[in-house]
Amino acid sequence: MTNPDTAALAATGKLIPANAENRYEVTRDDLPLHCPMDGMSLWNSHPRVYLPIEKTGKAKCPYCGADYVLKD
Repeated sequence: MTNPDTAALAATGKLIPANAENRYEVTRDDLPLHCPMDGMSLWNSHPRVYLPIEKTGKAKCPYCGADYVLKD
């Protein structure tokens, strides 16, 4: 079954390739942070995992190794 949010983003051409980058900059608007993020293609990704980034400003996904940095 297609995720309606992913399908809507795909129609606009604004999908973020999942796990294609090693480093992502996120803002407080992206919290709570999870990987893969909203807007990422989910068909070739791993299960969603929530990442604690609020205290240190950095987080690493245990599945794909992507690094996230909180930008204020």
